Amino acid sequence: MKKIVHTKTRNASSHIWHAALCGMMIFLSALSAYAQEVDPTRPIEGRWDITVEQDGKSLPSWLEVEHSGHHTLVGRFCYAFGSARPISKVTYADGKFSFAIPPQWEPGTSDMSFEGTVSGDKLTGTMVYTDGKTYNWTGVRAPSLKRQSEPVWGAPVTLFNGKDLKGWHPQGATNQWVVENGVLRSPKSGSNLLSDQTYNDFKLHLEFRYQKGSNSGVYLRGRYEVQIEDSKGKEPWYGFLGGVYGLITPSEMVAKDAGEWQTYDITLVGRHVTVVANGKTIISNQAIAGPTGGAIDSKEGEPGPILFQGDHGPIDFRNIVITPAK
Repeated sequence: MKKIVHTKTRNASSHIWHAALCGMMIFLSALSAYAQEVDPTRPIEGRWDITVEQDGKSLPSWLEVEHSGHHTLVGRFCYAFGSARPISKVTYADGKFSFAIPPQWEPGTSDMSFEGTVSGDKLTGTMVYTDGKTYNWTGVRAPSLKRQSEPVWGAPVTLFNGKDLKGWHPQGATNQWVVENGVLRSPKSGSNLLSDQTYNDFKLHLEFRYQKGSNSGVYLRGRYEVQIEDSKGKEPWYGFLGGVYGLITPSEMVAKDAGEWQTYDITLVGRHVTVVANGKTIISNQAIAGPTGGAIDSKEGEPGPILFQGDHGPIDFRNIVITPAK
């Protein structure tokens, strides 16, 4: 029997395939145009570890730039103190860029304005501070800190012997830290306290106690602050207890009453952090974008100390144990 071909059906199928092909070509063309407009290879995009030379001091800072939509670059900037703050627009052309941010904890009311040049994986530029003075700064592209394998943990090490400050030293010229009845205490605002030893990846256990309204923090590698603050009853926030200051908000608020002993169990691998506070996981393997305010430096690729903040009020610590990765 001769096979009958329905011309109408065949033509309809042909039209459908033709329309689909045209639609795909239009989509690919639009996708190509979009990719060109938001070119991810713009050299200013990414994260940068910044050092500002200001009044004889090298102040660690941090910059992040990314595209928003077709044409706009936005970002975040963290100065030597305070939290990472948003940049509404970064102007970029021919290797040069600029942006401005309003003051946060800086003196005065003027914006901080930045100009810089990109050259490979390095930045150079100037900053006009809130007092009107101009300072130079440099930057390098922040390392990814990705680990190729899971860490192999070494033996736990007791960092505080309960008797004296052996293994620790103050950051400032004066030292208000004392040891009383097996407790490491900062009875008043003064210098921060750093461990003599430095570390890469580790698990850290510590117990802490603060007075009502007090504030402190533990800096991982001396660069990433996990906040300690009287925060019971408050909504979770990156500036309250358990947050990575200015960057990561914990999932819930687990703070106890002021005057009670509380615990942190913190794991840092690369730039990924897990925070267990008072037995509850409140940050789970989250990436820390960059150094927080008050960091000792912006050299993220290097090991660093454990640092206890002592310049924001009375704070007590005990049972400080670190388990470094081999």
